[in-house]
Amino acid sequence: MSPRVLHTIAAGSGAITREKLLDLGVTPSEIRRLLNAGELVRLRRGVFTDGATWAALDEHVGRPFLLARAAITTMRRGWVLSHDSAAHAWGLPLLRPAQPLVHVTRPGFTNAWTEYGVRHHLARFTPSQVGRAHGLPALDLPRTAVDIARERGVLHGVVAADAVLQRGATRTDLEAAYSTMTSWPGVRAAREAVALADHGAESVHESLTRLLVIEAGIGRPDTQFPVRTREGIKWCDIRVGNHIVEAHGLVKLRPVAGGGVATSPAEVVAQETWRRERLLRDEGLGTSNVYWDDHWGPRRAAAIERLRRDAAETTALRGERLHERLARDAEHIRREYGDRRRTGPVEPA
Repeated sequence: MSPRVLHTIAAGSGAITREKLLDLGVTPSEIRRLLNAGELVRLRRGVFTDGATWAALDEHVGRPFLLARAAITTMRRGWVLSHDSAAHAWGLPLLRPAQPLVHVTRPGFTNAWTEYGVRHHLARFTPSQVGRAHGLPALDLPRTAVDIARERGVLHGVVAADAVLQRGATRTDLEAAYSTMTSWPGVRAAREAVALADHGAESVHESLTRLLVIEAGIGRPDTQFPVRTREGIKWCDIRVGNHIVEAHGLVKLRPVAGGGVATSPAEVVAQETWRRERLLRDEGLGTSNVYWDDHWGPRRAAAIERLRRDAAETTALRGERLHERLARDAEHIRREYGDRRRTGPVEPA
């Protein structure tokens, strides 16, 4: 393919229109040949990318966002990115839907329809709720989380709302986003998702684990709980009473170069995890681990029973209320470090 075409695709954030290809001297017959050879990939009618760019994108965020870019750049009449597509544009982590779609919204009476992989929404929004993400018009973070909750329910909504709070929005911002949605479809799910949201969840897995704890009925989750141990301060995902619940995933074992967070070999990370649990137990805390597969199917019920059993054992040994020393230490640590815990001198979990 012509270097000029490849440069134009890169300059266009991965997309190029048919008109631009023709302007660059690519004939209709050559476009067909490039498509048949896989050197061009059709994103939607009249919009393309090159095969190498498409192959390099992941199917969960990269490809859906490029499809959203292709859709919104060919639309008129005030369409903006919304729902999942706005979340991809803003870089929000999401719980993946069963059927990925491009989502766009424009002002109108509440309605929605799907055509050619694009979910079109008619709904009211104010100019102040529209920003620009990667150069594209998109509904803002609070409105995006609320719309996802309305469209796909509480579980997806909590994950999105947690991520929005992590980005610095407030619960008041989220409540304002649905305040005018009287009798809108799904608004009850949006209200519940916002009520359950917590800025302490640092990943989709942690959001889902907190909901699992709530469903287990073992107590009110306290997120990002600090514990002073003989080997430094450890930050725990969730605490209920004197019991710690950790969300474990492959991301902690996968090297940074592979998209994970591990800076040591997997066996070293595993040993550190076991030592960390021993340190927490030495401070008078019980522990439970939750894995990604525990959230789905028959394993969910088994995980809930395991949490109840583990928490009951801790309560029998340590009592229901958090030990006064641990409570006092946690209050001091949080007051001293606050949101700087990842960059300050406190040892990370």
